[in-house]
Amino acid sequence: MIKLGVNIDHIATLRQARGGVEPDPVAGAIIAELSGANGITVHLREDRRHIQDRDIRLLREIVQTKLNLEMAVSNEIIRIALITKPEQCTLVPEKREELTTEGGLDCVKNFDKIYNAVKKLSKGKISVSLFIDPDPEQIKKASITGAEFIELHTGNYANAKKEKDIKRELQKLKDCTALAKKSGLRVNAGHGLNYINVKPITQIPGIEELNIGHSIISRSVLVGLDKAVREMKEMLK
Repeated sequence: MIKLGVNIDHIATLRQARGGVEPDPVAGAIIAELSGANGITVHLREDRRHIQDRDIRLLREIVQTKLNLEMAVSNEIIRIALITKPEQCTLVPEKREELTTEGGLDCVKNFDKIYNAVKKLSKGKISVSLFIDPDPEQIKKASITGAEFIELHTGNYANAKKEKDIKRELQKLKDCTALAKKSGLRVNAGHGLNYINVKPITQIPGIEELNIGHSIISRSVLVGLDKAVREMKEMLK
């Protein structure tokens, strides 16, 4: 069964909307793990719009499965990662004006910067994943950065409306997963996945883990976080 990493950023988004202390993403992480999550994912953005440094410190203490820290290729965040020691760091592109991560890293244009970041984190005994688009050129470059994983960006698949477009994007994900595996990379995937569109992704051979946040947290408002996580786990079987 594909593993489920639950992204709890949007719990922090609700907290920051009022500037108070609730809901606490750390409490959310505990519930998600008890409900069967295989890992907890958080994105410590440079502008600290949702997850805060305090959250990272506490999550490192309480997460019992795997802590996956999404982060920009930033010296400041790399320093925090090396101190905090999450099991995994996922390097992602980051723009101040975006609502959520838009597209994958450009490993071709930014190879040297990414390579150096991977080297620093790997030296700190942290597994590194690169969040990239399902593009053969990106995978080829990613395979020589020293990263252990890639996380395929599923946003174009998730946003596709017409059947032919859905099939095209799904085929890209299948082909790029196979290429990545052949290149020695391990493969995760995520972005925009929900209870309706996730099933075809679970049928792709070689994908180890899906990182899902917004749809789980949105559903939890209606049915509770425990049930929302358990229902998604069932979808991944």
